[in-house]
Amino acid sequence: MEQTNEMRIEFDSRSCNESFARVAVAAFMTQLNPTLEEVADVKTALSEAVTNAIVHGYENRVEKITVHCAIRGQELILTVSDKGKGIADVEKAMEPLFTTKPDSERSGMGFAFMEAFMDEVQVRSAVGEGTAVTMKKKIGRPAGEYLD
Repeated sequence: MEQTNEMRIEFDSRSCNESFARVAVAAFMTQLNPTLEEVADVKTALSEAVTNAIVHGYENRVEKITVHCAIRGQELILTVSDKGKGIADVEKAMEPLFTTKPDSERSGMGFAFMEAFMDEVQVRSAVGEGTAVTMKKKIGRPAGEYLD
């Protein structure tokens, strides 16, 4: 049977809490014995998702962001969710360089970074209800599995 473990944190949508989320998720994933690169990848993807919730979902209003983490076997599954304004066109929002805030020095690369650093990214969103970004990444190698 596959090992599972989960945790959930909720925090205010303040940019100072982004580092808290990064540290909490990094500490949680240590049970998978990740490489430093894997930890950095997850922290970068998480930062992008949390920043999107703060800047775009809540438009810098202070509300709640939830981060749910699950470990199933060697896979880390992260879901960052908000109850903000939602995304009208998820496919368009995920295009590299697309931004709804070009005047605020936003690069439009948040989802592209998430996709680059994680194995899978899924976005569910409803206008006026919020957004949930689920990201998956296989971490480490099971005992007995070696690089060729």
